Formats: sequence, C-alpha cells, structure tokens
Amino acid sequence: MIKEIARLKEERQAIIVAHNYQPPQIQDIADFVGDSLELSRKAAETKAQVIVFCGVHFMAETASLFSPHKTVLLPDLEAGCPMADTITGEDLRREKEKHPHATVVCYVNSTAEVKAESHICCTSSNAVKIIENLNGEGEILFVPDKYLGGYVASVTGRKIHLWPGFCPVHAEIKAHHILEKKERYPQAQVLVHPECTPEVIALAHRVLSTGGMIRHVKEDPGKVFIIGTEVGILHRMRKENPHKTFIPAWEEAICPNMKKITLEKVLASLETLSPRVKVPETLRLRAKRAVDRMLGS
Repeated sequence: MIKEIARLKEERQAIIVAHNYQPPQIQDIADFVGDSLELSRKAAETKAQVIVFCGVHFMAETASLFSPHKTVLLPDLEAGCPMADTITGEDLRREKEKHPHATVVCYVNSTAEVKAESHICCTSSNAVKIIENLNGEGEILFVPDKYLGGYVASVTGRKIHLWPGFCPVHAEIKAHHILEKKERYPQAQVLVHPECTPEVIALAHRVLSTGGMIRHVKEDPGKVFIIGTEVGILHRMRKENPHKTFIPAWEEAICPNMKKITLEKVLASLETLSPRVKVPETLRLRAKRAVDRMLGS
C-alpha cells in the first residue's frame, strides 16, 4: 500500500502533509509533518499540483486559501474539528453586532467562513503577540477557543470577549493528570498546549504550540518531558529525539477526528483525486485577508 501511495504521489505530482496529531503510519509517509498553518504554507511553496492534507477539515480549507490553483484533498471529509464547529459565520455576525467596535481575532483553528468575518487571525504560538500589537484601548472579540483566549488575556492583561468554544480533547486533560505524572517523574518538564484549561496551564513549566513543543524538546538539554496535548505528537518527538523520554499528561488525550485518516483512505484519495476541499474565490479572498494581516504583523 505504501509503495502504491508513493507511485501515485509521483504520478499525480502530489505532496502529502500530515498534522502532528495524525497516526504514526500517516506521519511516516508524509513529506512534511507539522501544525496546520505551517503545512499549508509549505505546501503552497512546492511545485506539487495536488495536496493530500492529512488532518481535519478546516486545515484543508486553509491549504485551499494558500493554494487556490492546486487540488486539495482531505482523505476523509468526516474528519472535522468540534472546536471549529462551535461557531459559524452567522454566529460571528450576530456576536459582532453585540460588540460593534471590537476587533475580531480568530484562531486559525476555524472555518474559512469564520476567518472571513474576522479582522485578523492568530495561531497558538503568536496569539499573545497579535493581541499585544492591537490598539491598547480597543475591545477584542476572540473566537472560537475560550481557553486560548483566556490564556492570552491573562498574559497580556487585555479585556477580551470570549466565545465559549473549546477543544474537548485538551479540556479533558485535568490538573490531577499532571500532578500524578509530576509525582512519578519529578525531574520532568511539563509542556502544555494553550488550549488546555487554566488549572492545567498553571502547573506547566512552558505553554507552547505543537510546533513550539517540537522545537523545545529538541533544543532543551532536559531528558524527560510530560506532554500536555493530543498524544499523536509523541510519535514525532520520540522519532526525532530517541534518547529522551516523553510521557503523555493523559494517555486518553486522543482526537478521534485526527485518527480518521488511514493509509487506505490516502491511497483511495490519490486514486480518485477526491474528496476535494475548495474554498470559493470570494470567500477565499476575505478569509485570506485575515490570515495575511496576521502574517504581516
């Protein structure tokens, strides 16, 4: 199956990109593994005509924003994101009416429709910087992740209106999970994602995006790390740092949507050049404007 995927990839002039939370066998066949925005930008820079995005739906949409003339495939259209699905473009328009003077900051883990209704996007790694660069007195409406938004508010001191969305996987990582692991591994550094709850963040040595975690464990002299995010990232960490030890903060921090992509589905996707994800051009231009503002800030 892997050989046939490689053959078809070459025949279709395709590139395979996989998010850090994807199953090990998917990460291992990917040309690039990373976070969603990083993957979309890398794929856009290549000469590939087809992008097989092994992730969830909003990620394939983001790839379409950057590569409108390329074919973007999502091997399973049912691979969605519960957090992104907590808000629609219509929801955001109604919320904007309640806060007509607010700057809308949208986490990239959102649909193109929501991005299009936002002033500027942010990632989990640059959210603090984006908020700090905004007008110091103005209102801010942050969507869709209340935990990331709350973390940014706590760091920056800014008053932020939060949409009540969240990632159910990160929300299920509890403080007692961290405390239990810290007791068993007292020498370990605790790294957690800012989508975690405030109680979990309070116990961390570092609060980092997935990309930030990957870089930190590689560069830091520490040997043992407790990782507070979806467990799929541990495969890459162990692969790239074989002499270090990585412990999941909670072994059950598994995103079922991220695990929907399989080798069989990647192969079928390359065979049929489907399912395709294509953001309509008018919507694409509006959504990309918010992303471009972020990249230029």
